[in-house]
Amino acid sequence: MPLPSSPGLLPMLSYRHSYHAGNFADVLKHIVQIAIIEYLKKKDKPFTVHDTHGGAGNYLIDSDHMQKTGEYRDGIERLWDKRTEVGVIDQYVKLVKQLNPVGKLREYPGSPSIAASLLREQDRLQCTELHSTDFELLHKRFAGDKRVRVEKLDAWQGIKAMMPPQHRRGMVLIDPSYELERDYRDVLPALQMAMERWATATYAIWYPVLDRNRTEHFVREFIKAEMPDLLRVELCVRPDASGRGMTGSGMLIINPPYTLAQHMAQAMPLLKEHLCDTGGHGMVKRLTGEGA
Repeated sequence: MPLPSSPGLLPMLSYRHSYHAGNFADVLKHIVQIAIIEYLKKKDKPFTVHDTHGGAGNYLIDSDHMQKTGEYRDGIERLWDKRTEVGVIDQYVKLVKQLNPVGKLREYPGSPSIAASLLREQDRLQCTELHSTDFELLHKRFAGDKRVRVEKLDAWQGIKAMMPPQHRRGMVLIDPSYELERDYRDVLPALQMAMERWATATYAIWYPVLDRNRTEHFVREFIKAEMPDLLRVELCVRPDASGRGMTGSGMLIINPPYTLAQHMAQAMPLLKEHLCDTGGHGMVKRLTGEGA
């Protein structure tokens, strides 16, 4: 299968996740990521986590970027002092707190740091990142960690070059910025290419909710592609409103752990309570496979 079109370098390389780290979309994405990795750890056999858009790894709360947008205040900060009694949420908050041992939220972990903090000695993490500054930060963070491989590659080139990994078990996190229209078009062929190489992995695809019609078209393409077992998890913190920025985000999970739908269904009411404005909404829905 041919590679999806390579993103234009200048538009793509202008994106920095540091402006958005710890926002409500990160909360959902990272709760799903943690739940999948913890499920993989139930067996002694090793696994690999592949992160297509690694970013910088960690983000300082008092940085100019995070303070400029303040998006973390409507995400991780709303959960920081909460004890929800919902396992997947409390585990996420506990992990972020472990990376902030002073007891104050000073740093937010990106998905590579979250994965690395959960890996065992026998497990592996491989990340790709194209932005020069973020790549250097990510590479420096994991220097000396033999479990982690960081490559300066376009996400889709990284799939071609680095899959399949040495382990049959694992997960792939795919989370483009979707700043360009081609990002929407490229995800499905990239996923299909990855699944040809590594069919036994769990795939977690993040997507933004900016326009409901655009979002539903994106999701329908995955259903039409007849993914064997497809779960949708979505949280919209505001009512749908095209043209007003990102009102929500979601995850499409292929080959999800059998426990994931139940865990996210338990988490959704609490996420809505703490993160959503009036009119916010969420869903946990199996789109294909058993129970669809």
